[in-house]
Amino acid sequence: MSRVGAVDCGTNSIRLLIADRADGGLTDVHREMRIVRLGQGVDATGQFAPEALARTEAALADYADLMREHGVEKVRMVATSATRDAGNRDRFFDMTARVLGAVVPGAVAEVITGSEEAALSFRGAVGELDSAAAPFVVVDLGGGSTEVVLGHTAEVTASHSADIGCVRLTERCLHSDPPTATEVAAARDVARQGLADAFRAVPVERARTWVGVAGTMTTLAALAHRMDAYDSDAIHLSRVPFGRLLEVCEELIAMPRSRRAALGPMHEGRVDVIGGGAIIVEELADALARRAGIDELVVSEHDILDGIALSIA
Repeated sequence: MSRVGAVDCGTNSIRLLIADRADGGLTDVHREMRIVRLGQGVDATGQFAPEALARTEAALADYADLMREHGVEKVRMVATSATRDAGNRDRFFDMTARVLGAVVPGAVAEVITGSEEAALSFRGAVGELDSAAAPFVVVDLGGGSTEVVLGHTAEVTASHSADIGCVRLTERCLHSDPPTATEVAAARDVARQGLADAFRAVPVERARTWVGVAGTMTTLAALAHRMDAYDSDAIHLSRVPFGRLLEVCEELIAMPRSRRAALGPMHEGRVDVIGGGAIIVEELADALARRAGIDELVVSEHDILDGIALSIA
């Protein structure tokens, strides 16, 4: 048995999983998420903002302390959409090498491709699902990109990383509070165009089950289940019929930020971007209903973070 540390640094959040790995599986020791908005403004400027790097460094330093306290032996940190796009990413790598090196000498962050991100998300998401429900289409809806992956329990058949996510779509289109009908229509067009390449590359019509991962999906599930507070155990592997899912999405898109912030399961770092995520989810649901006859969303709390931990030899 070995104790591993996995860090997933996305456009909106940075997450940590400390787990014991044995017999091909994982036992959680500690799991944590913080909203740092590393991708703040990257879509417009192509650069990391100094304050975004500072927020990310502060969170990663705390994670490093936790990994040392828990005796982590191996660590892997991956960075995704925002870091692929940022022209000053060397500053990010210098910082992560310094912080991670204090846990495991020589440890560094790595930027993974969209296809690598998709494969890790798929591995983490379907590990507990019944193979009779395959093929699965796993959708990892992040801040800067959305991964669409088709496969069976142990094999990815096709994948595509679309350059559209809740932060990117919000910064590009949704400027009013609440967004205007014109802004929402523009956001739908951008989301539809961004997902079109994914549906050309991934034959989702073969899928039997849609699995959604990451914070937008899990938050929508919590709201669909009318939870007063976020409950990860109750959300994990829960099912949301499309009728209820679309109802929640429409409500969120039309809400002002103050009302979203008052919702019990809503993390404060998602308040301003959940509407953009809901628009993407609506487009996904429409396409999967038409193309594959799927009528519900299965939500998994296990995702790329678990895939990263499982990938550590």
